[in-house]
Amino acid sequence: MLSAGMKKPLPPITWFRAFDATARHLSFTLAAQELGFTQSAISQNVRALEDKLGTPLFVRGHRSLALTQAGRLLVPDVAAAMAQLEQATERFLPATTRPKLSIATSVSIAQWVIAPRLAGFLAEQPDIAVQLATTIWPDDFASTNADIEIRFGRRQVVGRDATLMEPSHLHAVAAPHIARRLGPVIRAENLAEHPLIQPVGITAGWPDLARKAKLGTAIAPTVFVDTHGLSADLAASGAGVALSHCQVTRTGIERGSLVALPLPSLAAEEGYYLAVKPSPHEALQQTFVRWLTSDTP
Repeated sequence: MLSAGMKKPLPPITWFRAFDATARHLSFTLAAQELGFTQSAISQNVRALEDKLGTPLFVRGHRSLALTQAGRLLVPDVAAAMAQLEQATERFLPATTRPKLSIATSVSIAQWVIAPRLAGFLAEQPDIAVQLATTIWPDDFASTNADIEIRFGRRQVVGRDATLMEPSHLHAVAAPHIARRLGPVIRAENLAEHPLIQPVGITAGWPDLARKAKLGTAIAPTVFVDTHGLSADLAASGAGVALSHCQVTRTGIERGSLVALPLPSLAAEEGYYLAVKPSPHEALQQTFVRWLTSDTP
């Protein structure tokens, strides 16, 4: 017995699918061909739905089939429900028959390396589709099942199947107007006039750069961000001077939104690693890797 507020269980969707197809074709045979079932299975599903609803939905003749009044009343609602289910399903299905290359990548690489150049790659490869999934932390890759992964981290955590993208170092970058203000010789007191931006999760930082540059004064970051891409964004917007990875800043420097300051670089103990996963699209994978790692902007 159902308690108050509990809904009666709905008939299985296969019964409604059988009814919908049969109502459109007025034929169990044609409905079976459309749905990939036997004629007997379609007939049984429709009969089960009639039994559940307590009313016949079709008038069965010797060689004919017609809707009853109850059947005609049910058709619009079932047809609308089937259409809505089909529309909901299509959102999750590929919209193209082209080969699709899926790439799971650090959000910084997606934003600063892939995005500015992707139109050129697609122009060279007009017959493929590309799916991008962005990540921040190493364990984000576990659910992507991508053809290519671009991970950020130390060698010990990125996996043995990953290859370091080179060059790999940290350097100080700023917007052009800030770089001009700092001049060709960088002094600690001049740097201190600007917020110093640094990504979290890196071993080397601004204090290490100050020591290597022999600035004579200890300096420390004042703005912490979770990605190198965001540090580059803030620097390009004029929010401060960023210590960021050279793979991320390359496009900004090439396009003039960032300037590499005349300070020494730091070896990056954490870097961007590229992994090519087992995939039926091996040729596409190699094409993308060659494009991504080329020096052509």
